[in-house]
Amino acid sequence: MRMIFGLVLIVGLGLAGFAVYMAQGYITQYEQALARERASNAPPIKLVPVMVAKTPLRYGQQLTPENVAIAQWPAEWLPKGAFPDQAALFPADGPARRAVLRAVEAGEPLLAVKLTDPGGEAGLTARLSKGMRAFAIRVDVASGVSGFLRPGDTIDVYWTGKIDRNQVTKLIQSGVRLIAVDQIADQDTTQPLIARTVTVEVTPQQVAALAQAQSTGRLSLSLLSPEDQSVPEVVQVDQRRLLGLTEESAPAPVEEKETCTVRTRRGSQVMEIPIPCTN
Repeated sequence: MRMIFGLVLIVGLGLAGFAVYMAQGYITQYEQALARERASNAPPIKLVPVMVAKTPLRYGQQLTPENVAIAQWPAEWLPKGAFPDQAALFPADGPARRAVLRAVEAGEPLLAVKLTDPGGEAGLTARLSKGMRAFAIRVDVASGVSGFLRPGDTIDVYWTGKIDRNQVTKLIQSGVRLIAVDQIADQDTTQPLIARTVTVEVTPQQVAALAQAQSTGRLSLSLLSPEDQSVPEVVQVDQRRLLGLTEESAPAPVEEKETCTVRTRRGSQVMEIPIPCTN
């Protein structure tokens, strides 16, 4: 009897295990079919070729055909300035090399804004926009924002000097872009720089204004937030406004009372006798 009961138990366990196995098989087949159905209904992602870096690249490195590759990239998210092929990156009528201006990681698309023109070097001229000029401003720890300035930052320039014997501080240039701090033009640097000069990108008219301001007073810099798009109003502060003093008013003139006289002669003497004025 015990043997029969044991056989029935074993057969039952086997049937239960087989049923579980079959159920798992059906569930797996259903999930696979559902995944295929979803994949067939999803819109296809359009891919386009783009040139990418094979290895990490840093400021000043030479980019050649040996350290680039072609990859497929979603067309919807293609960055502006990407190169579709090697012919666009290295034109046949130019040198087969470029210099790196901004750090590029391995597998990252190569962008025109991060590279020089073919054959160019990673110097200041590569950072200047068309029609702009580079101008150096003397700074120290205080006027240079305590060493927190970096190439690529945006600043305001203030002038401090004398106007009509009054000490005045005035905002003379706003939203100026830094392209170098001392001899460093790498925008990816993270080290504090106690600079003696900073180089800004300005128009020829701004060059003249800054040169005149630097020769007649002291220039100070103010660092702007990258997201600040506001246009400041006229900013000018003198000593009296800083201390809350008003201009001294001139005393009112005292009206002089008019006096009328008549002259009379008494012998050899001429006398003036006051009389009421009738005019």
